[in-house]
Amino acid sequence: MSFGWGQSYTGIRPLDRSLAINVRTGGLVREGIPKPESFLYGVGLLDGKIALVTGVANRWSIATGIARAMHGHGATIVLTYQGDRVQGEVEKLAAELGGAAFPCDVSDDASLAALATSVREKYGKLDTLVHSIAFVNKEDLQGKVYTTSRAGFALAADISAFSLIALTNAVAELLSDGASIMAITYFGSTTIVPNYNVAGIVKAALESIVRYLAYDLGDRGIRVNAISAGPISTASSRQVRDFKKMLDKVSAAAPLRRNVTPEDVGKTAVYLASDLSTTITADVHFVDAGYHAMGMYPEVVPAG
Repeated sequence: MSFGWGQSYTGIRPLDRSLAINVRTGGLVREGIPKPESFLYGVGLLDGKIALVTGVANRWSIATGIARAMHGHGATIVLTYQGDRVQGEVEKLAAELGGAAFPCDVSDDASLAALATSVREKYGKLDTLVHSIAFVNKEDLQGKVYTTSRAGFALAADISAFSLIALTNAVAELLSDGASIMAITYFGSTTIVPNYNVAGIVKAALESIVRYLAYDLGDRGIRVNAISAGPISTASSRQVRDFKKMLDKVSAAAPLRRNVTPEDVGKTAVYLASDLSTTITADVHFVDAGYHAMGMYPEVVPAG
């Protein structure tokens, strides 16, 4: 379950790589391209790279948007799933993207070791690792933080934060020098977001882990970053009480006056996985239409 946020994703289709690009304007020579920026998906920023993307649950997942965007730039995509409930959906996406899907329970060291073995045997290396995994018991996303159970806190911390350490350790020998690791986080890690509760606390731990891993892996040129996505409507985010109100408030207050989508997050993930970001590490990158920078929020004007 991933507590990143966003709206349903419509998909990215890689462009014909034979399209010519006008060097002076950056535009495509062929006519009929619907979006001026879409020529970027024909550039192949991730050609030859192997990307392991965790956290895909369905077509609306943030991880799905990331996997599609990376595939659109030429990466070979490896997905993971936990349990029969999501296996079919994940395997369907993997087949669509021409990649593979392997089982993985991040709370089980033996499962992580088996994942590493499967990736090694099929691909031999990894260039990108995407951590988009989180879980909090529903009862711990309401009420008071101080009523969180000891077991509930331990579970949330294990799945949402420690799993990045465990996953990195499992695949460390597979990571190419100069590889990129990224984790999905949220604004509630450093601010108070009512009803986000223990999810925010363990996201704060996740962001700290990102920084320490960046230091430990820096001697190999491996970058470690976090992407702080704005509210996105996913199956997990809808477990947070009054989530719809959060979407309305963010789109009204954010400088860009909109919410973000998995496609938006995917674009930033492509940048962090590419050679354009070889000196970018140990940081949190906000993809939230600027909402995190607001100090005072404007009044919401009723529609009509």
